[in-house]
Amino acid sequence: MVIKISELNFYPIKSCAGTALDTADIALRGIKHDREWLVVDAATNNFITQREIAKMCLVKPELSQSGDELTLSAPGMGAIKVPVTKTCGQRRVTVWSKACKADDQGDAAAQWLSKFLSVDCRLVRMADEHKRQVDQRYAKRKTDQVGFADDFPILLISQESLADLNTRLDQKLPMNRFRPNIVVKGCNAFDEDNWNTIKIGDLLFDVVKPCARCVITTIDQTNANKEPEPLKTLAAYRNSRNRLLFGQNVVHHSPGKLRIGDTLEIID
Repeated sequence: MVIKISELNFYPIKSCAGTALDTADIALRGIKHDREWLVVDAATNNFITQREIAKMCLVKPELSQSGDELTLSAPGMGAIKVPVTKTCGQRRVTVWSKACKADDQGDAAAQWLSKFLSVDCRLVRMADEHKRQVDQRYAKRKTDQVGFADDFPILLISQESLADLNTRLDQKLPMNRFRPNIVVKGCNAFDEDNWNTIKIGDLLFDVVKPCARCVITTIDQTNANKEPEPLKTLAAYRNSRNRLLFGQNVVHHSPGKLRIGDTLEIID
């Protein structure tokens, strides 16, 4: 059995559209620039996701090759370029009750997003100096960090697990419903649940926690429409203490590179 990477994805703005990669640079917080930006309520500085505003999935951020400018596009909106800035002040923003230091990205981006999302909001970028720890209940190392992803830097899912789920659904779902960073193929369905330590290419990863799925998986990422699946079916066969599990959160040991086609080796 040969297990290989079949997809690599990153999501520059948390809860907005993702970008497929052939090669991914793995940095301190995970895939470089993954969930580096965040939309927050302008008044409370609390994070906003598709859980509250489904049409966030229609915002498509494109990152310049240099990594210093985002271009945002969305249906019915003219595209806007948002240069990375540290001159618009810092905000103390909240992600799952945890405070994070972030750089406001200016009025133009805020006005554009506020108009499309119909909510008064700001776009922020995690401050370079901020260190947000992964969920310490599951961390292997206290130095492990994450950007604005929920708790861990990288989400891994096998194609076989999705194929198994799709045999139980009336309408098959694409992988983008689950917003993974790494997709692998060549194993059995849900084999990833049994891995503890894996090596992909030259990099070691700890498999730290199953991913408990939320309402975002019910949102069609192409049109923002909501439907009951896959949560209805996951509740029937992937339910652990009222947590509907699909995919595994993994944490890298060190920086490096991943490429489509890299082989995954099960260490433990």
